[in-house]
Amino acid sequence: MSKASNIACDVKDLGLADTGKLRLEWADQFMPVLTTIRKQFEKKQPLKGIRVSACLHVTTETGNLMITLKAGGADVVICASNPLSTQDDVAACLVRDHGIPVYAVKGEDNDSYYSHLNSAIEHRPNLTMDDGADLVTLAHTKRTDMAKDIFAGTEETTTGVIRLRSMSRQGILKYPIVAVNDANTKHFFDNRYGTGQSTLDGILRATNVLIAGLAVVVCGYGWCGKGLALRSRGLGANVIVTEVDPTRALEAAMEGYRVMSLAEAAPIGNLFITVTGNKNVLRKEHFEKMQDGTLLANSGHFNAEIDIPALEKLATGKRTTRSFVEEYTLRDGRKLNLLGEGRLINLVSAEGHPASVMDMSFANQALAAEYLVENASKLENKVYPVPEAIDQDIAAKKLDAMGIHIDKLTAEQEKYMVSWSEGT
Repeated sequence: MSKASNIACDVKDLGLADTGKLRLEWADQFMPVLTTIRKQFEKKQPLKGIRVSACLHVTTETGNLMITLKAGGADVVICASNPLSTQDDVAACLVRDHGIPVYAVKGEDNDSYYSHLNSAIEHRPNLTMDDGADLVTLAHTKRTDMAKDIFAGTEETTTGVIRLRSMSRQGILKYPIVAVNDANTKHFFDNRYGTGQSTLDGILRATNVLIAGLAVVVCGYGWCGKGLALRSRGLGANVIVTEVDPTRALEAAMEGYRVMSLAEAAPIGNLFITVTGNKNVLRKEHFEKMQDGTLLANSGHFNAEIDIPALEKLATGKRTTRSFVEEYTLRDGRKLNLLGEGRLINLVSAEGHPASVMDMSFANQALAAEYLVENASKLENKVYPVPEAIDQDIAAKKLDAMGIHIDKLTAEQEKYMVSWSEGT
């Protein structure tokens, strides 16, 4: 365990802090909504005395969220929500310059990952902030001893919300959770535009392939899939969408994409990208049909979307050909290339979402934390949406920061919208 000014932490190298400081400042320029909230928090101190344990991707954008929470009076600790997503220079800066305990090292092994989760939960949080629900799961299973002081939490991802809603249905959720992921100012923008751009950024950095002319198979047409299909088409790809939901599949077809089953797509795709939040989406029967040289990538939260154990069993050889590219040779000589160990490719080989889109996501996190401090005692142990007033306020702040002005309803229009008496 490293220490800096008596701050407990586990980071790669505190000597990287100067670089992290510059990168945090760069990202902060593109996060005007969060900056506005930070100034409000400094004055109001809405989180004063609240212990927050966060399990999030330790990036520049997340770093600015942690700084904002601390400005609001919170006692913050953070660990990584993915072994390969940590930006080590940012982690170092948060410790050295902001006194925030960080437990995150890019490339940490499984044991270290769970050790870091335990370090975060040992903070005895009042509020958890999750990206994938690993922290809240730990508090409900192996570390129930640390759960007694937790009064609420937030969740950032589709995958995490799925897990938490399952817990809620089973009646085992011990405290209320706000699903930040479901806010309009989060998933309409972060999931769609952020994932769409950053996933392709990660793939390009890892491979340097030309997207134009490739058959790109987008597995899942939720908000992440919508953005990914849009950006792939913009780069000249022949986009194929696979889905299990009939309505989403129909929507994709009417957007002009080719829609088919994975069995049909397997032999014709050049690049497969999973964004479903589910497991074993790409599996043995698909690998067996894929072309030589096929690229396999994932941008869903967990690395379970690609059945890597099945790929390992099919392979007779494996080698690393580039950073974040593992080439699997199959018995018939075909080669399949797994990118980023099947983990979030946009954070493994790139920097994740641009700061300007994470501005809204993390504004939701900060204001949801304030809301829960004020209202958790009135809530049941369920998953709740971000209050609409917060969602609308963030959208208004973002428009203002962009210099965009919109109309308001007149008194006559407001009356008309709530009346029934006027017809043709």
